[in-house]
Parts: sequence; structure tokens; C-alpha cells
Amino acid sequence: MERFIMKQLLDWKHSPYRKPLILKGVRQVGKTWVLKEFGRQHYENTAYFNFDENEEYKQFFETTKDVDRILQNLMLASGQKIVPEKTLIIFDEVQDCLKVINSMKYFCENAPEYHIACAGSLLGIALSRPSSFPVGKVNFMQIDPMTFTEFLLANGDENLAVYMDTVDTPEPIPDAFFNPLCEKLKMYYVTGGMPEPVLMWTQARDVSAMQEALSGILGAYERDFAKHPDVSEFPKISMIWKSIPSQLARENKKFIYKVVKGDARAREYEDALQWLVDARLVHKIYRSSAPALPVSAYDDLSAFKIYLVDVGLLRRLAMLAPTAFGEGNRLFTEFKGALTENYVLQTLITQFEVVPRYWSQSNPPYEVDFLIQRDNDIFPIEVKSETNTTGRSLRKFKELFGDKVKLRIRFSLSNLKLDGDVLNIPLFMADHADRLIGLVLNYTHGK
Repeated sequence: MERFIMKQLLDWKHSPYRKPLILKGVRQVGKTWVLKEFGRQHYENTAYFNFDENEEYKQFFETTKDVDRILQNLMLASGQKIVPEKTLIIFDEVQDCLKVINSMKYFCENAPEYHIACAGSLLGIALSRPSSFPVGKVNFMQIDPMTFTEFLLANGDENLAVYMDTVDTPEPIPDAFFNPLCEKLKMYYVTGGMPEPVLMWTQARDVSAMQEALSGILGAYERDFAKHPDVSEFPKISMIWKSIPSQLARENKKFIYKVVKGDARAREYEDALQWLVDARLVHKIYRSSAPALPVSAYDDLSAFKIYLVDVGLLRRLAMLAPTAFGEGNRLFTEFKGALTENYVLQTLITQFEVVPRYWSQSNPPYEVDFLIQRDNDIFPIEVKSETNTTGRSLRKFKELFGDKVKLRIRFSLSNLKLDGDVLNIPLFMADHADRLIGLVLNYTHGK
């Protein structure tokens, strides 16, 4: 499978400012595979150490801070060769090994000639704990589920991916590309972007194996909930997790604790929700009171929406069968908006540095699904799962904040089109949002 993070890894390898790397990402998102593949392609050899499989390796980091001694012990114990500059050293499953993470400081300062990458599935949790973490001594990288474009490449649809790359004007896409891309997007809603389910579908076209792979990932996450240091938080984390499909299926998608449990109070469940956010299993999107900078200054901390890390996992967690994606299925129609919003949020998170927000007001009710910051501009985004594009909330937003709005964006199943200051992006081109916004701003500026 082709993963676009390979380019970032290559930039890291050649950077004159390279430090030991910490690769963050949820369980089974492909961290180990991508690091091993990177080592295979770009180094003479790879030395791989898994601290879950070989717990005894942790001792080498507890007795000394001398990196040469640590590496010598690792080489002798494992029989693997480590050569400066030529070997990629992978430390895997380091989330429970704070001594290993802390040793990155000494590798950075005393042995910069070694290329080291660390990975672990709950690193967000580990790094949120107060400890002597090597601040400023490591590079961070995040690997997220496969994008729709990566899914197309895995599915053998390189022609469609290449075509989308060539789109350089906001003009309608010919049916020969538009129709198959819509169909492939439905498939992506079914599989999501976790590599194993994608593999089961794209290589074997095996729906039951794909379903099983998704169930296996959900099961692994639910077992991870038990790793919370406070045992009493485990059922709360589990209840929040299971409530996400019903939270997203509601018309008003603001997170409501009472959906988790009838008598739930925010203060009882805040820590459990934060655990899921730190683990990056869910994305927490705050309501913004105004499109102004810095965006965090306008957050309403009492109002937020939560989304799942992956659209395929959301579909499976909602127990929505793949057959629902056939024509005219009522179940899919009812839940389509939730899947579509989750999909769009997933791709925006990977493209823009600042986490998106949303905007709403009541009496009368208006809601703009997302606000994104691009450079020093903020853009409102509306998400529609069909071709219907009324956009009353986008209009209201323009009315209230017109002087701050260079462009309004709508994702829908309508074709690519610039209509005044509204850019309609077909849902299957969501990965290209940043590029398309840039094109349109240059295009309108040029006029």
C-alpha cells in the first residue's frame, strides 16, 4: 500500500535538524508497517525492537544513560546490526516504557548519528503524563487512517487519483470521472481507512473478512480502555465510545452527556472523554463564537462535537451493514449525514494545522459544520451528504461576518463549481480541500 507519510519520513531522514522521531497513531493504523517499509526502502538495514514482545529489553534503559552501552546490549541480545547513518532503529510499543522515551534526550544530544524512530499505540496518553519527557529533543509525526486518495491507490484506481491531482480550475468534473469516484467513496465509507480492512476489501473483495477486521480493531480499542490507571474510568470510557453513533445521528450534533447515560454529569465523565481524545480515538471539535484569531480565544468550552478516528470504524460501531450502501436504503439514508461529516472532519484534520471548530447560534437555529484556519484566514464549511445544497447557515454566517469571509466552502455530491464566493467541492475531493481553496483564492485574486 502507498502511504503519503513516506515523503515526510524521507524529509526527516535528510533533515540537518533531525532528532529521534516519535510516530504517534492509534492501534492498527499502520505505524509498524510504515516504519519497517521505510527502513527497507531507504536504509541498508533495519534494527527492530518491540518492547511488548521483549520486555527484558526495557532493563537496558533502566541501568544506564550511556547510549553506546544501550545499543551494544540491544545488538548482543537480539543479534541485530546497528550502523550509524545506515541503520534505521525502530523502538516499537514504547507507550509503557517512559525510560525508553526519556532516553531520546541522550540519543539526541550524544549520538545524533543514529536514526531512531519510536512508535506506540497509546503514546498520546503516555505523553500527557507528567514525567521527565525529552522536551525539544524529539521530532513528532502523526499517522492517521488512510485517506480516500490512498484508498483509491490501494484499490487499483490510480487513474482516478491522478485525475484529481490534475484538476486546476473550479470547473465541473466530467461524468466519466465523477460517477466512479462517487461509487468508490461509498466503498470508502464501508471500509474506512484502517489498513487491514482496506486490504481485505481491495485485495480479496471479502466483505466478511473486512467486517471481521473492523470488529477486531474495535475490540482491541475496547481492551485498551482497561489500561486507564483509574479502574473506575473504564466503564465510563466504554459508554462514551458506544454513544458516539447516536450522538452523531442527532440533528444537533453537540455532545450531550445525557446521551451517554440518563443521569450523566459532565464532571463525572470529563476525564473519560479526555482519555479518548488523548488517545486520538476521538476528535473533539469546539464551538467557536466568532471567526477570529487566535481561534482558541473564541472557543466555547462547554459546547463541542466529537467524531471517531475513522469513518469505517464509525459505520461498524453503529452496526450499519455494508448492504446499507445499496441504492435507496433507509438505514444508510438516515445515518449518511453522520458518516459524511465524520469523513470530512477526518480529512480536514490531516490538511490543516489548527484543529477545526464549528459555529452555531440558537433562536433561530443556524449551524456551520466546520470552521478551518488556513494561513491567517478562517473559512466556513458546510457538509451535505447529497446534492441538495440550500445553505441557509452559510448565508447567515456571511451576513454576520461578511467582512471576514473570503470564501465559503460546501462539500456535497454536487459537481465542482465556484458560485460567487461559494466553492462547492465534491465529497470525493475532500483530500484536495487545501489545494482547491488556494487555487480559487489565486483565481479570484487574478480576476
